Amino acid sequence: MSRLHRPSGTLADGHDPVLLTAEDAGWTYAGLRVLKLSAGESRTVHTGEYEAFVLPLSGGCTVRVDGESFELTGRETVFARVTDFAYVPREAEVELTSQAGAEIALPMARCERRLSPKYGAAEDVPVEVRGAGGATRQVTNFGTPGVWEHADKLNACELLTPDGNWSSYPPHKHDEVSECEVVNEEIYYFRIAGRDEITPSREGFGLHRTYTIDGELDENVAVRDGDVFLIPRGYHGPCVAAPGYPMYYLNVLAGPAPERSMAFCDDPAHGWVRDTWASTAPDPRCPVTDHRGRM
Repeated sequence: MSRLHRPSGTLADGHDPVLLTAEDAGWTYAGLRVLKLSAGESRTVHTGEYEAFVLPLSGGCTVRVDGESFELTGRETVFARVTDFAYVPREAEVELTSQAGAEIALPMARCERRLSPKYGAAEDVPVEVRGAGGATRQVTNFGTPGVWEHADKLNACELLTPDGNWSSYPPHKHDEVSECEVVNEEIYYFRIAGRDEITPSREGFGLHRTYTIDGELDENVAVRDGDVFLIPRGYHGPCVAAPGYPMYYLNVLAGPAPERSMAFCDDPAHGWVRDTWASTAPDPRCPVTDHRGRM
């Protein structure tokens, strides 16, 4: 098994689907938790050295932290709509409660500064259509620099790739300081929709590629619902959604740069593809969703 590809269940913590600290990943900053709350259940999370977003994947929840309370409406599934979310700081005790049950992602980053909690409204989240033709995808920029500035190290966004399309393409990297990139560790957390294009299912699959020019990394894997892939370095992309099975992934990025950035460099062998988008029509299936629901 690939040391970078963590299939669904291999990072489980009890009945929670994912518990991945920076130490678990073998690096310094980025981490991810995915929690399941039963109807009426309350859970307390201690953030420790990590700041985090509270991002509903399905269902909604109440977030109580530092004497504040945020009601997150959430969503039916990640394929149904853009969700509201909350930011919670390091060294915090966070109580999560869901009346109807929920699955909640906590993308997180080890950081130094302790900021205040903050609510993010779904209607304020920009939805970007990126690429063209078969490389068209939706980027939901809820926690990216320039959109969400209330974080110390943490960057996060969501991608929706219609079935049959390619995303994270051209392949790109962010593993050194250069004219076009900064250093970021990155986590991909995949959800794959079933035949109804709404409900996550292990029936479907997608493909993911990560590689280095020297060949030390050369990973080509099938990913299924709930899988995690770690990007310590190297070019990554494409992510390919198999026909019939739309793909979602949550990107979590963090690194040592003093200012948050998601800057990257394309693989020069494939960067020319980006220049063709100006003369190629985007896939009309994008955008897939916004804060009101499916388009």
